[in-house]
Amino acid sequence: MDPYAVAKPLLFRLPAETAHTTVHTVLRTAQRTPAMDACARRLVVDDERLATTAFDLDFPSPVGVAAGFDKNAEVPRALAALGFGHVEVGGVTARGQPGNPRPRLFRLPEDRALVNRMGFNNDGADVVGPRLAATDVPVPVGVNIGKSKVTPLSEAPADYRDTYERCAAGGDYFVVNVSSPNTPGLRDLQNREHLEGILEALTDAGAAPLLVKLSPDLTDAATESALAVAGDFDLDGVITTNTTTRRPDTLRGVNRAETGGLSGKPIEARATRAVRFVAERTDLPVVGVGGVSDAEGAYAKIRAGASLVQLYTGLVYEGPTLARDINRELLDLLERDGFSSVEAAVGADL
Repeated sequence: MDPYAVAKPLLFRLPAETAHTTVHTVLRTAQRTPAMDACARRLVVDDERLATTAFDLDFPSPVGVAAGFDKNAEVPRALAALGFGHVEVGGVTARGQPGNPRPRLFRLPEDRALVNRMGFNNDGADVVGPRLAATDVPVPVGVNIGKSKVTPLSEAPADYRDTYERCAAGGDYFVVNVSSPNTPGLRDLQNREHLEGILEALTDAGAAPLLVKLSPDLTDAATESALAVAGDFDLDGVITTNTTTRRPDTLRGVNRAETGGLSGKPIEARATRAVRFVAERTDLPVVGVGGVSDAEGAYAKIRAGASLVQLYTGLVYEGPTLARDINRELLDLLERDGFSSVEAAVGADL
């Protein structure tokens, strides 16, 4: 029997954030034991057809962990041992901050979704940066950078730069997060003037590879404007999408009215359409996020133009073998469609 089939009902009896903390504790403990190596032997799918290169980094597989799961860079080695091809930590802010009051993370099991209003709770760049620098991770690690809640929007460029400089030694790529719905005013930073100021500060500081993460709630025109700025600054990639504040009419979970960002299965189709929209308008590598919980969903985003995909909510509902399962089934899908590699399938539907 799948151990997660036993553990999941027990975890789901706990408040969502308590369950998440419990899982983190297990992963942190495993990182310090031979069990991690045993997991890697069982869960890492080593096949050159899965390997891909994006923003001058080599990824052993296209399936990674989205920002939010490992906010404080405590378990990236354990996540790599679960078979993920990259791990994005954070969001990290210049100052440590507690985030929003609890409860702030809610399950919608009937919808295979989560709603969160965490508010960039994290230990801060002074803690996360050295922790990352001291951690040897066998896959690329991204650092998702957010604005400190107390920092005025006018001072955001310096705030982002400060966080980058403290985390620079430990990250393989860096992500400008201006799209979380849970920090007041943050999404205003997606407009051209604000975004240009942040990107100028980061590029002047030498941040590279540098990506920007966009909201699914942007209008088409606003998305195109953000992509134009990304092109002007010669960024290395675009991540689409973050969580959404919108609520589909089809939601059934009792927590559907909670404020915050919705993630998981209900946003999958919309997120895939967003990947296609972005990929049709830029030559930059696209990272597809939103609702990925199986190989078919990951493959749809790859065919829509994503070089890499990320997940978080799917891990909550499907368990620790998810990366392995997706990677194995991706190989079957590639073979079915006559592709020699994941890279060959990127953008096949464009």
